[in-house]
Amino acid sequence: MALGIRNPFYFTRNRTGVTEEDLQRAVSNAFNQAFLWGSYGTEALDDDQNTKRYIDLAYNINPDVYSVINQISSKFNSVPYYINRIDNQKSYKKLKSLNNATKFNYSIPQLFKSISFQSESFKEDALPMPLENPNPFQTWSEFFKLSDTFLQTNGTVYWYFEKPLLRENADPTAMYVLPSHLMEIVLKPNSEIIGNENPVDYYMLKEGYQYVKFPEEQVITIKYPNPNYSQNGANLYGMSPLRACWKNIMATNKGLDLAVNNLKSGGAFGLIHAKDNQTPLTEDQGKSIKERLKEMDASTEDLGRISGVSAAIGFTRISLTTDELKPFDYFSYNLKMVCNVLGWDDKLLNSDKALTENNLEIAQKRVVSNKIVSDIKLFEEAFNNKVLPMFSGYENAVIYWNPSELPEMQQDYETMVNWVSKAVDVGLITRNQGLMAMNIPLNDDPNMDVITVKDDVMTLEEAILPSDEIRIRQN
Repeated sequence: MALGIRNPFYFTRNRTGVTEEDLQRAVSNAFNQAFLWGSYGTEALDDDQNTKRYIDLAYNINPDVYSVINQISSKFNSVPYYINRIDNQKSYKKLKSLNNATKFNYSIPQLFKSISFQSESFKEDALPMPLENPNPFQTWSEFFKLSDTFLQTNGTVYWYFEKPLLRENADPTAMYVLPSHLMEIVLKPNSEIIGNENPVDYYMLKEGYQYVKFPEEQVITIKYPNPNYSQNGANLYGMSPLRACWKNIMATNKGLDLAVNNLKSGGAFGLIHAKDNQTPLTEDQGKSIKERLKEMDASTEDLGRISGVSAAIGFTRISLTTDELKPFDYFSYNLKMVCNVLGWDDKLLNSDKALTENNLEIAQKRVVSNKIVSDIKLFEEAFNNKVLPMFSGYENAVIYWNPSELPEMQQDYETMVNWVSKAVDVGLITRNQGLMAMNIPLNDDPNMDVITVKDDVMTLEEAILPSDEIRIRQN
Protein backbone atom coordinates (compact mmCIF):
# COMPACT_ATOMS: atom_id res chain seq x y z
CA MET A 1 0.00 0.00 0.00
CA ALA A 2 1.10 3.56 -0.56
CA LEU A 3 2.34 5.33 2.54
CA GLY A 4 2.05 9.09 2.88
CA ILE A 5 5.35 10.49 4.16
CA ARG A 6 5.35 13.95 5.66
CA ASN A 7 7.89 16.35 4.18
CA PRO A 8 10.82 16.20 6.65
CA PHE A 9 11.76 19.78 5.83
CA TYR A 10 8.32 21.18 6.72
CA PHE A 11 9.68 23.07 9.72
CA THR A 12 12.41 24.79 7.74
CA ARG A 13 9.94 26.33 5.32
CA ASN A 14 7.20 27.35 7.70
CA ARG A 15 8.86 28.17 11.01
CA THR A 16 11.85 30.05 12.32
CA GLY A 17 14.26 29.12 15.10
CA VAL A 18 14.43 25.43 14.09
CA THR A 19 17.37 23.62 15.64
CA GLU A 20 19.50 20.89 14.08
CA GLU A 21 17.94 18.47 16.57
CA ASP A 22 14.45 19.37 15.30
CA LEU A 23 15.54 18.75 11.72
CA GLN A 24 17.06 15.38 12.55
CA ARG A 25 13.93 14.35 14.42
CA ALA A 26 11.80 15.35 11.43
CA VAL A 27 13.89 13.26 9.04
CA SER A 28 13.79 10.32 11.46
CA ASN A 29 10.03 10.51 11.83
CA ALA A 30 9.55 10.67 8.07
CA PHE A 31 11.48 7.47 7.63
CA ASN A 32 9.61 5.80 10.47
CA GLN A 33 6.29 6.45 8.82
CA ALA A 34 7.32 3.86 6.25
CA PHE A 35 8.37 1.31 8.87
CA LEU A 36 5.97 1.46 11.81
CA TRP A 37 7.22 -1.45 13.85
CA GLY A 38 5.38 -0.63 17.04
CA SER A 39 1.97 -1.07 15.44
CA TYR A 40 2.87 -4.61 14.31
CA GLY A 41 4.04 -6.00 17.67
CA THR A 42 7.43 -6.21 19.32
CA GLU A 43 8.91 -9.25 17.59
CA ALA A 44 11.26 -8.45 14.70
CA LEU A 45 10.30 -10.93 11.99
CA ASP A 46 12.90 -12.15 9.54
CA ASP A 47 11.40 -12.17 6.05
CA ASP A 48 13.34 -15.42 5.55
CA GLN A 49 10.85 -17.58 7.42
CA ASN A 50 12.90 -20.78 7.68
CA THR A 51 16.47 -20.03 8.67
CA LYS A 52 16.86 -23.49 10.24
CA ARG A 53 17.00 -24.93 6.73
CA TYR A 54 20.53 -23.58 6.23
CA ILE A 55 21.75 -25.90 8.97
CA ASP A 56 19.32 -28.83 8.70
CA LEU A 57 19.04 -29.12 4.91
CA ALA A 58 22.30 -27.54 3.76
CA TYR A 59 25.28 -27.67 6.12
CA ASN A 60 24.24 -30.95 7.77
CA ILE A 61 23.48 -33.04 4.68
CA ASN A 62 24.74 -31.29 1.56
CA PRO A 63 28.39 -32.27 0.95
CA ASP A 64 29.09 -29.24 -1.25
CA VAL A 65 27.84 -26.71 1.30
CA TYR A 66 29.64 -28.44 4.15
CA SER A 67 32.91 -28.66 2.22
CA VAL A 68 32.93 -25.03 1.10
CA ILE A 69 31.95 -23.59 4.49
CA ASN A 70 34.38 -25.86 6.32
CA GLN A 71 37.20 -24.65 4.07
CA ILE A 72 36.19 -21.02 4.63
CA SER A 73 35.98 -21.31 8.42
CA SER A 74 39.21 -23.33 8.59
CA LYS A 75 41.09 -20.76 6.52
CA PHE A 76 39.61 -17.93 8.60
CA ASN A 77 40.72 -19.75 11.75
CA SER A 78 44.28 -20.15 10.44
CA VAL A 79 44.88 -16.39 10.21
CA PRO A 80 47.15 -15.30 13.09
CA TYR A 81 45.90 -12.52 15.36
CA TYR A 82 47.37 -10.36 18.12
CA ILE A 83 46.07 -7.98 20.75
CA ASN A 84 48.14 -4.81 21.13
CA ARG A 85 47.74 -1.37 22.57
CA ILE A 86 47.75 1.41 20.02
CA ASP A 87 50.78 3.65 20.37
CA ASN A 88 50.16 5.89 17.36
CA GLN A 89 46.59 6.46 16.17
CA LYS A 90 47.66 8.13 12.90
CA SER A 91 49.85 5.18 11.90
CA TYR A 92 47.09 2.74 12.90
CA LYS A 93 44.59 4.53 10.66
CA LYS A 94 47.10 4.49 7.79
CA LEU A 95 47.64 0.76 8.35
CA LYS A 96 43.89 0.09 8.22
CA SER A 97 43.53 2.20 5.07
CA LEU A 98 46.40 0.34 3.39
CA ASN A 99 44.93 -3.05 4.30
CA ASN A 100 41.49 -1.99 3.13
CA ALA A 101 42.88 -0.86 -0.23
CA THR A 102 45.19 -3.84 -0.85
CA LYS A 103 43.26 -6.58 1.02
CA PHE A 104 46.68 -7.67 2.33
CA ASN A 105 47.78 -8.55 -1.22
CA TYR A 106 50.84 -6.31 -0.97
CA SER A 107 53.37 -5.39 -3.56
CA ILE A 108 56.90 -5.32 -2.14
CA PRO A 109 56.87 -1.53 -1.51
CA GLN A 110 53.43 -1.84 0.11
CA LEU A 111 54.73 -4.68 2.29
CA PHE A 112 57.49 -2.43 3.67
CA LYS A 113 54.95 0.34 4.19
CA SER A 114 52.71 -2.01 6.20
CA ILE A 115 55.70 -3.15 8.29
CA SER A 116 56.55 0.46 9.04
CA PHE A 117 52.94 1.30 9.97
CA GLN A 118 52.69 -1.76 12.22
CA SER A 119 55.89 -0.94 14.09
CA GLU A 120 54.68 2.63 14.63
CA SER A 121 51.08 1.71 15.47
CA PHE A 122 51.47 -0.78 18.29
CA LYS A 123 53.44 -1.05 21.48
CA GLU A 124 55.90 -3.91 21.48
CA ASP A 125 54.36 -6.13 24.17
CA ALA A 126 51.32 -8.09 22.96
CA LEU A 127 48.43 -8.66 25.37
CA PRO A 128 46.85 -12.08 26.00
CA MET A 129 43.24 -12.80 25.10
CA PRO A 130 40.95 -11.35 27.79
CA LEU A 131 39.88 -14.89 28.75
CA GLU A 132 42.15 -17.94 28.60
CA ASN A 133 39.25 -19.81 26.99
CA PRO A 134 35.97 -18.14 26.01
CA ASN A 135 33.97 -20.72 27.97
CA PRO A 136 34.48 -24.12 29.65
CA PHE A 137 33.50 -26.00 26.49
CA GLN A 138 35.54 -24.27 23.77
CA THR A 139 38.96 -22.93 22.93
CA TRP A 140 39.29 -19.62 21.09
CA SER A 141 40.03 -21.59 17.92
CA GLU A 142 36.76 -23.52 18.22
CA PHE A 143 34.92 -20.34 19.17
CA PHE A 144 36.01 -18.39 16.08
CA LYS A 145 35.52 -21.35 13.74
CA LEU A 146 31.94 -21.87 14.93
CA SER A 147 31.28 -18.13 14.72
CA ASP A 148 32.41 -18.00 11.10
CA THR A 149 30.37 -21.12 10.30
CA PHE A 150 27.21 -19.38 11.50
CA LEU A 151 28.15 -16.27 9.54
CA GLN A 152 28.37 -18.31 6.32
CA THR A 153 25.19 -20.32 6.95
CA ASN A 154 22.82 -17.81 8.55
CA GLY A 155 24.48 -14.46 7.91
CA THR A 156 24.44 -13.54 11.61
CA VAL A 157 26.64 -14.32 14.64
CA TYR A 158 25.43 -13.85 18.22
CA TRP A 159 27.99 -13.64 21.05
CA TYR A 160 26.61 -13.83 24.58
CA PHE A 161 28.60 -12.61 27.59
CA GLU A 162 28.05 -14.14 30.99
CA LYS A 163 28.65 -11.75 33.90
CA PRO A 164 28.78 -12.26 37.68
CA LEU A 165 25.45 -11.72 39.40
CA LEU A 166 25.01 -8.49 41.40
CA ARG A 167 28.21 -7.03 39.92
CA GLU A 168 27.08 -4.80 37.09
CA ASN A 169 30.50 -3.39 36.15
CA ALA A 170 32.47 -6.63 36.58
CA ASP A 171 34.38 -8.18 33.67
CA PRO A 172 32.59 -10.96 31.77
CA THR A 173 33.45 -14.46 32.97
CA ALA A 174 32.56 -16.36 29.79
CA MET A 175 31.66 -15.81 26.17
CA TYR A 176 29.40 -18.12 24.12
CA VAL A 177 28.33 -18.46 20.49
CA LEU A 178 24.54 -18.66 20.37
CA PRO A 179 22.85 -20.81 17.67
CA SER A 180 22.00 -18.22 15.01
CA HIS A 181 19.29 -20.33 13.36
CA LEU A 182 17.31 -20.49 16.63
CA MET A 183 17.54 -16.81 17.62
CA GLU A 184 14.82 -14.17 17.37
CA ILE A 185 15.00 -10.43 18.03
CA VAL A 186 12.45 -8.77 20.31
CA LEU A 187 11.98 -5.01 19.95
CA LYS A 188 11.08 -2.35 22.43
CA PRO A 189 7.43 -1.24 22.19
CA ASN A 190 6.93 1.53 19.62
CA SER A 191 10.61 1.40 18.68
CA GLU A 192 12.00 3.39 15.77
CA ILE A 193 14.06 2.03 12.91
CA ILE A 194 16.14 5.20 12.73
CA GLY A 195 17.06 7.26 15.76
CA ASN A 196 19.39 7.52 18.69
CA GLU A 197 17.86 4.63 20.62
CA ASN A 198 18.68 0.98 20.02
CA PRO A 199 15.34 -0.65 19.02
CA VAL A 200 16.31 -4.10 20.35
CA ASP A 201 14.89 -5.01 23.75
CA TYR A 202 16.32 -8.54 24.07
CA TYR A 203 17.16 -11.70 22.12
CA MET A 204 15.28 -14.96 22.45
CA LEU A 205 16.42 -18.50 21.75
CA LYS A 206 13.43 -20.57 20.61
CA GLU A 207 13.67 -24.34 20.24
CA GLY A 208 10.43 -26.30 20.36
CA TYR A 209 8.61 -25.14 23.49
CA GLN A 210 11.75 -23.77 25.12
CA TYR A 211 12.26 -20.00 25.29
CA VAL A 212 15.43 -18.46 26.72
CA LYS A 213 15.83 -14.70 27.06
CA PHE A 214 19.22 -12.96 26.59
CA PRO A 215 19.52 -9.28 27.61
CA GLU A 216 20.42 -6.98 24.75
CA GLU A 217 23.37 -5.48 26.63
CA GLN A 218 24.96 -8.93 26.97
CA VAL A 219 24.73 -9.90 23.29
CA ILE A 220 26.95 -8.75 20.42
CA THR A 221 25.90 -9.37 16.83
CA ILE A 222 27.98 -9.68 13.67
CA LYS A 223 26.02 -9.83 10.44
CA TYR A 224 26.05 -9.52 6.69
CA PRO A 225 24.04 -6.55 5.37
CA ASN A 226 20.37 -7.29 4.69
CA PRO A 227 18.58 -5.17 2.07
CA ASN A 228 15.20 -6.79 2.85
CA TYR A 229 13.61 -4.04 4.92
CA SER A 230 10.15 -4.70 6.28
CA GLN A 231 7.62 -3.19 8.67
CA ASN A 232 8.71 -5.76 11.25
CA GLY A 233 12.43 -5.06 11.20
CA ALA A 234 13.63 -7.91 8.98
CA ASN A 235 16.80 -5.93 8.20
CA LEU A 236 17.99 -6.41 11.80
CA TYR A 237 18.82 -10.00 10.87
CA GLY A 238 21.81 -10.70 8.68
CA MET A 239 21.09 -12.15 5.25
CA SER A 240 22.22 -15.73 4.71
CA PRO A 241 24.42 -16.12 1.59
CA LEU A 242 22.85 -19.57 1.05
CA ARG A 243 19.50 -17.93 0.42
CA ALA A 244 20.68 -16.86 -3.04
CA CYS A 245 21.66 -20.40 -4.09
CA TRP A 246 18.96 -22.35 -2.27
CA LYS A 247 17.55 -23.88 -5.47
CA ASN A 248 21.00 -25.21 -6.35
CA ILE A 249 21.32 -26.74 -2.88
CA MET A 250 17.91 -28.41 -3.15
CA ALA A 251 18.69 -29.64 -6.66
CA THR A 252 21.84 -31.36 -5.36
CA ASN A 253 19.92 -32.83 -2.41
CA LYS A 254 17.24 -34.17 -4.75
CA GLY A 255 19.84 -35.56 -7.13
CA LEU A 256 21.59 -37.39 -4.29
CA ASP A 257 18.26 -38.85 -3.12
CA LEU A 258 17.50 -40.10 -6.63
CA ALA A 259 20.99 -41.59 -6.93
CA VAL A 260 20.53 -43.47 -3.65
CA ASN A 261 17.12 -44.78 -4.73
CA ASN A 262 18.56 -45.82 -8.08
CA LEU A 263 21.33 -47.78 -6.36
CA LYS A 264 18.85 -49.40 -3.98
CA SER A 265 16.76 -50.64 -6.91
CA GLY A 266 19.81 -51.85 -8.78
CA GLY A 267 18.87 -49.51 -11.61
CA ALA A 268 15.69 -51.48 -12.34
CA PHE A 269 12.63 -49.26 -12.32
CA GLY A 270 9.79 -50.16 -14.64
CA LEU A 271 6.93 -52.56 -15.38
CA ILE A 272 6.90 -56.37 -15.75
CA HIS A 273 4.28 -57.61 -18.18
CA ALA A 274 3.42 -60.52 -20.45
CA LYS A 275 5.69 -60.64 -23.45
CA ASP A 276 2.72 -61.49 -25.63
CA ASN A 277 0.40 -58.52 -25.59
CA GLN A 278 -2.53 -60.78 -26.40
CA THR A 279 -2.26 -62.82 -23.17
CA PRO A 280 -1.81 -60.43 -20.22
CA LEU A 281 -0.66 -61.65 -16.82
CA THR A 282 -3.38 -62.33 -14.29
CA GLU A 283 -3.42 -60.50 -10.96
CA ASP A 284 -2.26 -63.63 -9.13
CA GLN A 285 0.60 -64.15 -11.58
CA GLY A 286 1.75 -60.55 -11.14
CA LYS A 287 1.71 -60.82 -7.33
CA SER A 288 3.55 -64.12 -7.47
CA ILE A 289 6.31 -62.69 -9.68
CA LYS A 290 6.68 -59.65 -7.43
CA GLU A 291 7.00 -61.79 -4.28
CA ARG A 292 9.56 -64.00 -5.96
CA LEU A 293 11.61 -60.97 -7.00
CA LYS A 294 11.64 -59.78 -3.39
CA GLU A 295 12.87 -63.20 -2.22
CA MET A 296 15.60 -63.24 -4.87
CA ASP A 297 16.75 -59.74 -3.87
CA ALA A 298 16.97 -60.67 -0.19
CA SER A 299 18.68 -64.04 -0.73
CA THR A 300 22.44 -64.43 -0.04
CA GLU A 301 22.71 -67.97 -1.38
CA ASP A 302 24.74 -68.66 -4.50
CA LEU A 303 21.72 -69.72 -6.58
CA GLY A 304 19.16 -67.72 -4.64
CA ARG A 305 18.87 -65.12 -7.38
CA ILE A 306 17.87 -67.61 -10.05
CA SER A 307 14.20 -68.42 -10.48
CA GLY A 308 11.77 -69.70 -13.08
CA VAL A 309 8.46 -68.53 -14.41
CA SER A 310 5.91 -70.42 -16.51
CA ALA A 311 4.78 -67.48 -18.62
CA ALA A 312 6.68 -65.46 -21.21
CA ILE A 313 7.24 -62.05 -19.64
CA GLY A 314 8.74 -58.73 -20.68
CA PHE A 315 10.07 -55.61 -18.92
CA THR A 316 9.54 -51.97 -19.88
CA ARG A 317 11.86 -49.41 -18.28
CA ILE A 318 10.13 -46.16 -17.37
CA SER A 319 13.06 -44.35 -15.71
CA LEU A 320 16.10 -42.59 -17.14
CA THR A 321 19.56 -43.99 -16.55
CA THR A 322 22.27 -41.96 -14.85
CA ASP A 323 23.98 -41.64 -18.21
CA GLU A 324 20.82 -40.07 -19.65
CA LEU A 325 20.23 -37.81 -16.64
CA LYS A 326 23.88 -36.75 -16.39
CA PRO A 327 23.46 -35.86 -12.70
CA PHE A 328 27.16 -35.20 -12.18
CA ASP A 329 27.03 -32.36 -14.70
CA TYR A 330 24.29 -30.76 -12.62
CA PHE A 331 26.20 -31.43 -9.41
CA SER A 332 29.25 -29.62 -10.80
CA TYR A 333 27.11 -26.67 -11.85
CA ASN A 334 25.41 -26.47 -8.46
CA LEU A 335 28.76 -26.66 -6.67
CA LYS A 336 30.04 -23.74 -8.74
CA MET A 337 26.97 -21.68 -7.83
CA VAL A 338 27.48 -22.40 -4.11
CA CYS A 339 31.13 -21.37 -4.43
CA ASN A 340 30.21 -18.18 -6.29
CA VAL A 341 27.65 -17.19 -3.65
CA LEU A 342 30.02 -17.88 -0.74
CA GLY A 343 32.98 -16.16 -2.43
CA TRP A 344 35.06 -19.33 -2.73
CA ASP A 345 36.87 -21.02 -5.65
CA ASP A 346 35.80 -24.48 -6.82
CA LYS A 347 39.40 -25.22 -7.82
CA LEU A 348 40.09 -25.72 -4.11
CA LEU A 349 37.55 -28.55 -3.79
CA ASN A 350 39.23 -31.45 -5.61
CA SER A 351 37.91 -30.13 -8.90
CA ASP A 352 38.24 -32.37 -11.95
CA LYS A 353 39.45 -29.38 -13.95
CA ALA A 354 43.03 -29.38 -15.16
CA LEU A 355 45.00 -27.68 -12.41
CA THR A 356 48.52 -26.39 -12.31
CA GLU A 357 50.47 -25.36 -9.26
CA ASN A 358 50.38 -21.78 -10.49
CA ASN A 359 46.61 -21.36 -10.88
CA LEU A 360 46.03 -23.23 -7.60
CA GLU A 361 48.24 -20.69 -5.79
CA ILE A 362 46.38 -17.86 -7.52
CA ALA A 363 43.05 -19.32 -6.36
CA GLN A 364 44.31 -19.67 -2.77
CA LYS A 365 45.52 -16.07 -2.69
CA ARG A 366 42.33 -14.77 -4.32
CA VAL A 367 39.95 -16.30 -1.77
CA VAL A 368 42.03 -14.95 1.12
CA SER A 369 41.98 -11.41 -0.30
CA ASN A 370 38.38 -11.40 -1.55
CA LYS A 371 36.64 -13.53 1.07
CA ILE A 372 38.59 -14.04 4.29
CA VAL A 373 39.76 -10.44 4.61
CA SER A 374 36.20 -9.07 4.33
CA ASP A 375 34.99 -11.41 7.09
CA ILE A 376 37.98 -10.51 9.26
CA LYS A 377 36.97 -6.86 9.05
CA LEU A 378 33.54 -7.67 10.53
CA PHE A 379 35.06 -9.66 13.40
CA GLU A 380 37.69 -7.01 14.11
CA GLU A 381 35.11 -4.24 14.33
CA ALA A 382 32.93 -6.24 16.72
CA PHE A 383 35.84 -7.34 18.90
CA ASN A 384 37.48 -3.92 19.08
CA ASN A 385 34.35 -1.80 19.49
CA LYS A 386 32.34 -4.04 21.84
CA VAL A 387 34.31 -6.98 23.27
CA LEU A 388 37.61 -5.53 24.49
CA PRO A 389 36.00 -2.42 26.11
CA MET A 390 34.14 -4.80 28.46
CA PHE A 391 37.40 -5.95 30.05
CA SER A 392 39.52 -3.89 32.42
CA GLY A 393 43.15 -3.52 31.42
CA TYR A 394 42.38 -3.47 27.69
CA GLU A 395 41.94 0.25 27.28
CA ASN A 396 43.10 1.49 23.86
CA ALA A 397 43.79 -2.12 22.82
CA VAL A 398 42.76 -3.75 19.54
CA ILE A 399 42.81 -7.20 18.01
CA TYR A 400 44.65 -7.37 14.69
CA TRP A 401 44.28 -10.28 12.28
CA ASN A 402 47.19 -10.48 9.83
CA PRO A 403 46.48 -12.59 6.70
CA SER A 404 49.78 -11.45 5.17
CA GLU A 405 51.50 -14.11 7.29
CA LEU A 406 49.66 -16.97 5.57
CA PRO A 407 51.82 -19.09 3.23
CA GLU A 408 49.79 -18.24 0.13
CA MET A 409 50.19 -14.50 0.77
CA GLN A 410 53.99 -14.54 0.84
CA GLN A 411 56.06 -12.82 -1.80
CA ASP A 412 58.28 -14.91 -4.08
CA TYR A 413 61.34 -15.50 -1.89
CA GLU A 414 63.95 -15.04 -4.62
CA THR A 415 62.37 -11.77 -5.73
CA MET A 416 62.14 -10.61 -2.12
CA VAL A 417 65.81 -11.37 -1.36
CA ASN A 418 66.95 -9.46 -4.44
CA TRP A 419 64.72 -6.49 -3.61
CA VAL A 420 65.80 -6.41 0.07
CA SER A 421 69.49 -6.67 -0.84
CA LYS A 422 69.29 -3.74 -3.23
CA ALA A 423 67.18 -1.68 -0.80
CA VAL A 424 69.72 -2.22 1.99
CA ASP A 425 72.67 -1.46 -0.30
CA VAL A 426 71.27 1.91 -1.37
CA GLY A 427 70.12 2.88 2.13
CA LEU A 428 66.32 2.60 1.66
CA ILE A 429 65.76 0.22 4.60
CA THR A 430 67.66 -1.16 7.58
CA ARG A 431 68.79 -4.76 7.78
CA ASN A 432 66.24 -5.52 10.48
CA GLN A 433 63.46 -4.14 8.27
CA GLY A 434 64.65 -6.50 5.57
CA LEU A 435 64.49 -9.40 8.04
CA MET A 436 60.96 -8.39 9.03
CA ALA A 437 59.86 -8.39 5.41
CA MET A 438 61.14 -11.95 5.00
CA ASN A 439 59.64 -13.13 8.33
CA ILE A 440 63.09 -13.83 9.77
CA PRO A 441 63.72 -13.15 13.51
CA LEU A 442 65.28 -9.74 14.16
CA ASN A 443 68.88 -9.26 15.26
CA ASP A 444 69.48 -7.49 18.60
CA ASP A 445 72.62 -5.76 17.35
CA PRO A 446 71.79 -2.01 17.32
CA ASN A 447 73.72 -1.64 14.07
CA MET A 448 71.01 -3.73 12.37
CA ASP A 449 68.62 -0.79 12.85
CA VAL A 450 70.95 1.72 11.19
CA ILE A 451 70.51 2.83 7.60
CA THR A 452 73.69 1.81 5.72
CA VAL A 453 75.02 1.71 2.19
CA LYS A 454 76.96 -0.98 0.36
CA ASP A 455 80.55 0.30 0.55
CA ASP A 456 82.27 -0.55 3.86
CA VAL A 457 78.87 -1.01 5.51
CA MET A 458 78.96 2.66 6.51
CA THR A 459 76.02 4.73 7.71
CA LEU A 460 74.16 6.91 5.28
CA GLU A 461 75.64 10.03 6.92
CA GLU A 462 79.16 8.65 6.49
CA ALA A 463 78.48 7.87 2.85
CA ILE A 464 77.21 11.40 2.09
CA LEU A 465 79.57 13.64 4.10
CA PRO A 466 83.34 13.86 3.61
CA SER A 467 85.42 12.14 6.29
CA ASP A 468 86.96 15.41 7.57
CA GLU A 469 83.51 16.95 8.15
CA ILE A 470 82.37 13.85 10.06
CA ARG A 471 85.45 14.06 12.33
CA ILE A 472 84.72 17.76 13.03
CA ARG A 473 81.10 16.91 13.97
CA GLN A 474 82.17 14.05 16.19
CA ASN A 475 84.73 16.26 17.99
